[in-house]
Amino acid sequence: MSAFWHWFVVIITLAFIAVMVWLFVATGKARVPSGTNKEGEETTGHVWDEDLTELNNPMPRWWLWLFYGTVIWSLIYLALYPGLGNFAGTLGWSSEGQYAEEMERATAQFEERFGELAQLPLAELAGHPDALRVGRNIFAHNCSTCHGSDARGARGYPNLTDGHWIWGGDVEQVWHSIYHGRQAVMPGFGNALDDQEVTRTAAFVQQLAGQEVDSTLAAAGRRHYDMLCAACHGPDGTGNPLLGAPDLTTGVYIYGGSQADLRYTIRNGRQGVMPAQRDLLGEVRSRFVTAYVLSLNENSNGSGDD
Repeated sequence: MSAFWHWFVVIITLAFIAVMVWLFVATGKARVPSGTNKEGEETTGHVWDEDLTELNNPMPRWWLWLFYGTVIWSLIYLALYPGLGNFAGTLGWSSEGQYAEEMERATAQFEERFGELAQLPLAELAGHPDALRVGRNIFAHNCSTCHGSDARGARGYPNLTDGHWIWGGDVEQVWHSIYHGRQAVMPGFGNALDDQEVTRTAAFVQQLAGQEVDSTLAAAGRRHYDMLCAACHGPDGTGNPLLGAPDLTTGVYIYGGSQADLRYTIRNGRQGVMPAQRDLLGEVRSRFVTAYVLSLNENSNGSGDD
């Protein structure tokens, strides 16, 4: 945090402690006016409704010392642990450091238990029931947020069960996607095409997927496709896994295949990120996840679009 907020926190915290000490001292020394009621009991002198008196029963001294103890404890805590702005504490403890230690310990235990199994070739691992059980659990905790608990994806997130792969579905390509991540960029052509030209291009893309469209509109759109899109998706629209350019002939669209969806994609572009799991899961866990993903579709062979 900045120097301003550092000193703001320090001053507010220490001032609050000082005020509490003053309050304890002031109230501990204060003398309450006293008197006695008709029964001879000591009172504070306050009387309501002629005969309702407030008894003088001060808090026990040991209770006051407990308050002093909390102040002392707070000062010890602030000296040992972070709590005063940027001051890290003499013990050097941090929540990030503790988390890193716990994760390192958990990773060591996991690799000790499953490391030997994880060394199997990925293709063999994809058929091992114990590996799939472990991989399914890791997938549920780390991947299902985007791809769904059933791995069928959602808008903007690929379906991992249908055999269509943007970056290729063979063993090494899937491993690379999970472990190293992917960065997909579909540039927008709104500056190169007007609305009518965007509509024509979208119609041609739909025609590539076998949809019934206005043939005249699609024929006009082919010219724009050949000029702007064929370099990545190929002249026949079958895509290029090396570039992450999907096969447009399958009719499988991550962002939707309606006319409106395709128009938006062509005009504005899309950007998709598959975050690398290298630092989050490590190699062993990533191998189990890869095996599980490979097992979701027996027909995955490196062709197609997901």
